[in-house]
Amino acid sequence: MDVSKTKTSFYRRLYVAWLIDSGAADSVPALMAATGMPRRTAQDTLSALEELDIDCQFQQQDGERNNAGHYVIRDWGAIDKRWIADNLQQIKAVLGYP
Repeated sequence: MDVSKTKTSFYRRLYVAWLIDSGAADSVPALMAATGMPRRTAQDTLSALEELDIDCQFQQQDGERNNAGHYVIRDWGAIDKRWIADNLQQIKAVLGYP
């Protein structure tokens, strides 16, 4: 399957946001485990969510230090998360995820 870098980048961002919102993977290590992404790619993808107007925030755990916590999606912006759920298998196939 020949897919553009733009499409894979877009789908990767959607998939990461969906993983966070669904609770399947809400930290960098969990995203790495779920997708096989290197740490830097996962971090860059999290940072890039704001380019899609997806409001993703890190929530520090009370009483914890050193970035102990998890990510949450506060607002999806113009993205319809139902579309992601409905097209999840296609998104994963384009990205080469199981």
